Amino acid sequence: MVPTLRRMAPFLPFTTARLRLRRFEPGDAAAFSAYRSDPHVARYQSWQTPYTLQQAEHFIAGLAGIDGPVRGEWLQVALEHEGALAGDVAVELDAQGHVATVGYTLAPSHQHRGLAVEAVGALVDRLFGELGVHRVVASLDPRNLASMRLLESLGFEREAKGRAAVRVGDEWLDDLRYAHTAETYAAWIARPQDPPVDVRLVEITPATARAILDVRTHPSQRRFVATVQTYV
Repeated sequence: MVPTLRRMAPFLPFTTARLRLRRFEPGDAAAFSAYRSDPHVARYQSWQTPYTLQQAEHFIAGLAGIDGPVRGEWLQVALEHEGALAGDVAVELDAQGHVATVGYTLAPSHQHRGLAVEAVGALVDRLFGELGVHRVVASLDPRNLASMRLLESLGFEREAKGRAAVRVGDEWLDDLRYAHTAETYAAWIARPQDPPVDVRLVEITPATARAILDVRTHPSQRRFVATVQTYV
């Protein structure tokens, strides 16, 4: 017997500190077409540019009446900021409803303000808390450093790199896989977040070396900062 999704109320809409996550509406088509047509926005995405107004209208029409994730299908969720369409997040449930895959796109004028982190964090929290999924995953191009930073800032762990695993246009591209399980997400939420109250320089000795070696560098940072083990 396949378990049912846990949904007490409609998944959409819901709000964060600065955003309203809602269904797409017909009036969003022009803004949706505009940011999907931007080559910088589309660089690491699957669609081709330009993304016409007709395509946008057809896409939005196909989402009519859907207020939450559906097994085996992608759902695009509009991000509204100060009354304007700022971008979107997407979620796909697997056939059993256990695993959710997420994606995200932000219009250029709304980037570099932490809105994507806010939106994806709220979506992931709702997937675990409201739907009771077991696992949330994200797939990205290894060249997309901003996307890596976003996921790592939300506690996602890099699990694998598939070489030439995804075909986009005429190219076979590498694919990075990040994930949270319900358990790792709960641990990340419960992590200590208070700033340190006592910071001291200490000598590296056999007694302190283990703690130093255990300090990890996020994958997105390793092109700039080597791991401690490099120097040992």
